[in-house]
Amino acid sequence: MALYVQKFGGTSVGSVERIKAVAEKVKRYRDEGHQVVVVVSAMSGETNRLIGLANDINDEPTPREMDMLVSTGEQVTISLLAMALHRLGVPATSYTGSQVGILTDSSHTKARIQRIETEDMRADLNDGQVAVVAGFQGVDEEGNITTLGRGGSDTTGVALAAALNADECQIYTDVDGVYTTDPRVCSRARRLDAITVEEMLELASLGSKVLQIRAVEFAGKYNVPLRVLSSFEEGPGTLIVADSDKDEDSMEEPLISGIAFTANEAKLTLLNTPDVPGVASKILGPIADANIEIDMIVQNVAPSGGYTDFTFTVAKGDYKQTLGILKDQVLPSLGEGEIKADDNIAKVSLVGVGMRSHAGVASKMFRVLSAENINIRMVSTSEIKISVVIDEKHMELAVRALHEAFGLDKADIEQE
Repeated sequence: MALYVQKFGGTSVGSVERIKAVAEKVKRYRDEGHQVVVVVSAMSGETNRLIGLANDINDEPTPREMDMLVSTGEQVTISLLAMALHRLGVPATSYTGSQVGILTDSSHTKARIQRIETEDMRADLNDGQVAVVAGFQGVDEEGNITTLGRGGSDTTGVALAAALNADECQIYTDVDGVYTTDPRVCSRARRLDAITVEEMLELASLGSKVLQIRAVEFAGKYNVPLRVLSSFEEGPGTLIVADSDKDEDSMEEPLISGIAFTANEAKLTLLNTPDVPGVASKILGPIADANIEIDMIVQNVAPSGGYTDFTFTVAKGDYKQTLGILKDQVLPSLGEGEIKADDNIAKVSLVGVGMRSHAGVASKMFRVLSAENINIRMVSTSEIKISVVIDEKHMELAVRALHEAFGLDKADIEQE
């Protein structure tokens, strides 16, 4: 007998028919003798509907009341799923985040889990019950309902799996696993049987939307086996494992596990700024004070000395605000300089633990892009990642060319 935590997202429970299908799937696991905890999101579109209602009432609703409102979406789903299980003769109990004992800090709309009380849930599981838990939510020390941020149901699932020492946390989505890249962009993308936590963290942070990055971090921290599966078809999915759980041969090959990409980037450059100590702080300090995250940074010093060009990227949604800060705060503090901005860029990234033991990945990547006449504007690297900024119009071409060049469409290929 194993203990599984199964998380179903909004599309998986988007209608009565789909909720019934989830109940059938849960029943099969329980009939095999396993203990099952089910974590569910709100039905697809419901959270957006609730947010719309709030905005119709008040343009600036308080975070506490927003949490009170949007948390009701999951409450609907857990009760309906429990009813569907009862209809199949499966004993089940639904829990809100507070009822199951998910205790968080008081950061409304972006709370972080501090601990989980599992005694009542363990008792129900030992009595043969299926626990149906509302994802995305918890309660703070004052008894206020909190939410974990959009996509927080993944984090709820992994956190419960860690607290219960579950054999596996299964994330059911509308895709059947993690792919080498987005199949909608590259038709030859291939589902991966396994990927390391470190690789999945990079892919999630670089644009892959299969899993919420906080959930992957949780899985890595507490060594929770994590599997991505489809709600709509049977299959083995993709297992996300710790680096230590992959043998040396699998870490040597393949060299690249996946390609992530995003067009949600904007590039800003300050030209001809003084090349003196403290300039970077003067540029980035006001941006950080506005709670805007910087991604890539490149600084080029003019050959004649005395001046530098300072380039960085931000999320496209922060582009206009960042540009305003540069004009109103940064340039006046520097006394000179010029701004050049571009929000028509994309970031394409190669990810793979095999990079640690192989040289030449970057040169091959640059050679492939050059052959497609794609100009590289910025480069960023880590042990297992190489990212380039290019013109947005070339993004899909770059992904397809790199996918073919590194043999990601083939299951067992030595990527040289």
